Amino acid sequence: MTTPVPQNAARQHPFETRPLTEPVDPRAVNEFWRAVKAQNPTSGAQIVIGVIVAVVFGLVFLPTIGFTLFGLIAGIASGDAGFGALFSLPALVPLVIAGVGIPLFVLSRRRTRESTYRIARFAQANGMTFRPVVNDPPLPGMIFHLGSSRVASQLVRGQEPRFVEFGNYRYTTGSGKNRTTHNWGYVAVKLDVPLPNIVLDALGNNGLGSNLPSTFSKDQRLSLEGDFDQHFTLYCPSGYEADALYLFTPDIMARFIDHAAQLDVEIVDDWLFLYMRRPASTTDVNTWAWLFGTVGALLGKFDQWARWRDDRLRSAQQAAAQDPVTRLPPSPGSPAALPFAPPAGMLRPPAGVAPQGRRLRKGFSWVTLVIIVVVFGVTLLPHFLGLLSFVFFR
Repeated sequence: MTTPVPQNAARQHPFETRPLTEPVDPRAVNEFWRAVKAQNPTSGAQIVIGVIVAVVFGLVFLPTIGFTLFGLIAGIASGDAGFGALFSLPALVPLVIAGVGIPLFVLSRRRTRESTYRIARFAQANGMTFRPVVNDPPLPGMIFHLGSSRVASQLVRGQEPRFVEFGNYRYTTGSGKNRTTHNWGYVAVKLDVPLPNIVLDALGNNGLGSNLPSTFSKDQRLSLEGDFDQHFTLYCPSGYEADALYLFTPDIMARFIDHAAQLDVEIVDDWLFLYMRRPASTTDVNTWAWLFGTVGALLGKFDQWARWRDDRLRSAQQAAAQDPVTRLPPSPGSPAALPFAPPAGMLRPPAGVAPQGRRLRKGFSWVTLVIIVVVFGVTLLPHFLGLLSFVFFR
């Protein structure tokens, strides 16, 4: 659901946080969700899942209830209530689980609905818009094309001074017992022009290795001046080192160190993404204060990035200007062509990035290899030793 509201929320300080903490009216929450469902009708897949859940519930719990009643009746008929209770005891286990699990599920669902309502009101109070969910969001960041079941949720969007989106994101990898759900929080900022694919891997949120889902070739690392390398590892496409230095001037580096040292950063196409491994759109006031402060500190520096141009596109532009096929005669009524060509140095490259700078080259993580070897070693070594003992000591 998108609610039109006033703009310029990103520059408001202090911002309005009362919707995140003040009591809510349950009737208002229900009305909000009725409006959400009206704008987002139940899909066929959701209906099928609901039917499957209902069928499984019926197949499991209806026989359980019948088995329990049969045991009690048998105990009463035999005059041995203890026998009847003992007979029906195994069937009570699912009922106990349901008795605990169903209330917990209802409570969790109520909290989720209430939290979503609070975030929607927070967005409106701060001049932004809200959408509860977007399936497979069309964003170019590294996390948005992995796995399956890709869903962005709790989207808070601002339009001024440029488009900014705060959201939570999840996707799944693997299948069966190896199925894993990955959860991220992110901030997406729309830039003025496409820029080279640059990644800042924040060192402050890493564990044994990088916190990022992708590994990049080590020869794309670029060391910057000052203490920037103590906070981030910067990757840029080979040959774009000078361009990265142009974009990350000392004042911009200082902004990232002061405000985003715990966030991984990716510049790709005409987007800048900030990644975190916990929800970015939340009812936590401190998280919003931090993210609003970070975005506000960075927005004022993005204007200078709009002047960047990829000189590698200059030769293609010059070739097109000199190609007789592309130099068509002027149409009737159009100004006559100049009798001379402008100097080559005056041809400004168009906005865009040459193919070699649009994406970083992927690398290989030795940390992942070590973990795999250790896991397989711990799992297979006992079997291997058992096989040796059987062969040599039987």
